[in-house]
Amino acid sequence: MSTLWLSGCMRSSVELYCFIPPLFLLRTDGNECIKANAKSCGECIQVGEKCGWCTDPDFLKQGEPTSTRCDELESLKKKGCKATLIENPRGSQTVDKNVPVTDRSKDSIKKLSPEDITQIQPQKLTLNLRSGEPQSFNLKFKRAEDYPIDLYYLMDLSFSMKDDLENVKNLGTSLTVEMSKITTDFRIGFGSFVEKTVMPYISTTPAKMLNPCTGDQNCTSPFSYKNVLSLTSNGQRFNDLVSKQQISGNLDSPEGGFDAIMQVAVCGDRIGWRNVTRLLVFSTDAGFHFAGDGKLGGIVLPNDGRCHLENDMYTMSHYYDYPSIAHLVQKLSDNNIQTIFAVTEEFQPVYKELKNLIPKSAVGTLSANSSNVINLIIDAYNSLSSEVILENNKLPDGVTITYQSHCKNGVIGEGENGRKCSNISIGDEVSFNISITAHKCPKQGKAETIKIKPLGFTEEVEIVLRFICECECHKTGVPKSPLCHNGNGTFECGACRCNEGRIGRQCECSTEEVNSDDLDANCRRDNGTDICSNNGDCICGTCECKKRENPEERYTGKFCECDNFNCDRSNNKLCGGNGRCECRVCICDANYTGSACDCSLDTTTCLASNKQICNGRGLCECGTCKCTDPKFQGPTCEICPTCPGVCTEHKDCVQCRAFGTGEKKSTCERDCSYFTLEKVKDREKLPQPVQAFPLMHCKERDADDCWFYYTYSVSNTSEKIVHVGGDVWDTGENPIYKSAVTTVVNPKYEGK
Repeated sequence: MSTLWLSGCMRSSVELYCFIPPLFLLRTDGNECIKANAKSCGECIQVGEKCGWCTDPDFLKQGEPTSTRCDELESLKKKGCKATLIENPRGSQTVDKNVPVTDRSKDSIKKLSPEDITQIQPQKLTLNLRSGEPQSFNLKFKRAEDYPIDLYYLMDLSFSMKDDLENVKNLGTSLTVEMSKITTDFRIGFGSFVEKTVMPYISTTPAKMLNPCTGDQNCTSPFSYKNVLSLTSNGQRFNDLVSKQQISGNLDSPEGGFDAIMQVAVCGDRIGWRNVTRLLVFSTDAGFHFAGDGKLGGIVLPNDGRCHLENDMYTMSHYYDYPSIAHLVQKLSDNNIQTIFAVTEEFQPVYKELKNLIPKSAVGTLSANSSNVINLIIDAYNSLSSEVILENNKLPDGVTITYQSHCKNGVIGEGENGRKCSNISIGDEVSFNISITAHKCPKQGKAETIKIKPLGFTEEVEIVLRFICECECHKTGVPKSPLCHNGNGTFECGACRCNEGRIGRQCECSTEEVNSDDLDANCRRDNGTDICSNNGDCICGTCECKKRENPEERYTGKFCECDNFNCDRSNNKLCGGNGRCECRVCICDANYTGSACDCSLDTTTCLASNKQICNGRGLCECGTCKCTDPKFQGPTCEICPTCPGVCTEHKDCVQCRAFGTGEKKSTCERDCSYFTLEKVKDREKLPQPVQAFPLMHCKERDADDCWFYYTYSVSNTSEKIVHVGGDVWDTGENPIYKSAVTTVVNPKYEGK
């Protein structure tokens, strides 16, 4: 039989043997440690948290492959590996930054800057992850009182919003007064939008470019987005600048609001966003254009998500398409902006659907002239701030995360609900239990960093992930060790880790030099037997025995001819549960013998009440008496159904059981339930003695001078059986009865 090695496989004329490193995403039922076929300690511990590696150099039996060292911990111990020689590294965690959450009131004398306010704890951790073993930690969130707020009012200035503009002109001072009830640090800004400045969204005739409105309406030139006022704490300045704004116009009903939202989100420096609560109020009475609509104007380049403000005007509306909803969601989230859609009743359904796609957003119904905008903003802010939702950035490949929330009133959330808590008031504290699990090591094994933050907040938790990809014993490995066939491998963790191109337990073979015809002969007991007894593979002229599904079952031997699971059984137990199976032969524990170790040498079960073995009337074999005197029976040869005195001994119990009379009538149930009673019609029907079933025929007289008949016997199972005849004879009624007393009368006797 010829063989050829290709890409880690050995091709024969009959079979293909492949040596495949463990694939951590391919899990099957059973012992995953064994199935992984790990060739090193590092590969083993990456399979799962239950897997350990035995570093004892003498652990392997003849014929066992190196991968046998990788198994579940208890299995390794049962196979003889000492606990101190099992590599089983565990994960750990350290808290690197743990500033307590801020506890203060709005009336506190000391005012804190936004950077000094902490609402989430801890702030940084390092997790050392063992594959398959979750690392869990608690994250605390407390909504701080008097937390600063930045609010940017983004308004549609198309012609239909003319009356709304009048009501917004005094919004700065009015809203500042209302927001002062929530925070002492409030800033407000203003921006406006209309539409892309190309056909067919607007009319591009020179006259319409100067005044897009009809009739005698005086409107400003159309524009895409304009930053009118960066964020400021001066509410009056807001009023002044907004008062100078003019309505513009466009041709189609949907507006270019998405272009404006994107610029507000990504132009943080120009808008003046601080690392505080960021609110974007989007006010309109129309729908919106989104990605793909730009093709109507010949615009095909996707929105690049970058800031393009020059002199506070968006200058690339004619060049880039509208952003997609997903793109907006990403940028709003990245910049911690919470959006409030203030829209008229007509467009409520559209924007409520949009709200469902944008986390931490709200929708309010704007009156026809925006007169209710302040109440709308306050209500929406309270709704947004009463809910905390955790999100994390992209996880490394093979890493998963789960959340469990512990909210107010003992409410616990699991799954997606585990990421959030609702109905949170200022000063309330909630917590989240977060578990992170690595299911494999990254290719480079380098540390990765992920971040978790509450949506709409700038604070975040930084988590450094370090992966346990090698065992401690790997550090003391000996490269080019003489134990690994002239230095063809590194001896580490009790075994050889072969260099590339080398195989075998001691790396004794090269994948390019294998000649199976010569080596196969070394794997047969003789010419008439299978290679490795059909229980293993011939690798480098040495049998490597197959592994069993059950980790406690093993093939061993030079030719894999032995196993520890094909021995005789008793009571459905291997070796009767009283020994171990070695090379298909039971090795019995002390005090047991037999091919299935089911014969006990212990004689205590044969001791009779007189302390003699089998009452001196039998032999103790395998813990059971074999009575040699045929008259005696029972587990200790003490029962003699035919011995004198048996009838008298059981008379009272038979009488009370059969007839309800006799001295034991009142205690019958208590004292006389030790035998089985069977009644027959008459005494001729009573059983007769046989050699294999000895019994005693009894005839006894009761207190009324009546005779009754019964038999007493003991079965092979030591059951005591009494048969009672149905007829009882009174001595005065028996027709054939003759008294034994003869009376003689003396005729001469006169009574003197």
